[in-house]
Amino acid sequence: MESNVKVLLFAASLRADSLNARLASLVRSVLERRGVEVDHAAMSGFDCPSFDQDREAEGLPAGAQRLRDRLAACDAFLIASPEYNGSMPGVLKNTIDWTSRFRPQPFNGKQAFLMSASPSMAGGRAGLWALRVPLEHLGARVYPDMFSLAQAHTAFSEEGTIADEMLQRRLESTLGCFLELVEAAKHYPRIKKEWVEFLGEKTDAATDRVELNAVNR
Repeated sequence: MESNVKVLLFAASLRADSLNARLASLVRSVLERRGVEVDHAAMSGFDCPSFDQDREAEGLPAGAQRLRDRLAACDAFLIASPEYNGSMPGVLKNTIDWTSRFRPQPFNGKQAFLMSASPSMAGGRAGLWALRVPLEHLGARVYPDMFSLAQAHTAFSEEGTIADEMLQRRLESTLGCFLELVEAAKHYPRIKKEWVEFLGEKTDAATDRVELNAVNR
């Protein structure tokens, strides 16, 4: 199946040879076989200092700017995220917080797919549920199915695929369904996209973060 979409793909670990980096590399090969243009990034390129509104007054950091620019250039994004103490990595949450300060807010309306790899029996899935919260809050369309690779330290074959053929097929099938959704979202007209951060609160300069975009035809 040929595709004409472009996606941003990265592992949310600063370690170059992490299990999630290996999963992201596998996903890249699956996507490219389907004709997808993949922007394969590294978390180190998006790393930012700790979020601080005093620091924000001096300008948004380069890591957040790079993520904003690469999100804007893509139709969707995919994150392979490790689980740290039952949640997402702090470095990823910090970068999301910084990047959300741009206007227009770059996560709004973007299709997203989440996955994880972990030596644990649950495959890091708890971290993905935590990651969904800020992304969905920011208007990202996070795909309902997530992929978690359990016992990942022993799960990869020498060729870089998943040794369990059933799990490999499941990953490829889930990615295929996600891509169909991304293509539909790209090519069908959308009447309006709206993002309201503090739904129901009174309009105030400190809390009013509503964005309305023109009709896409």
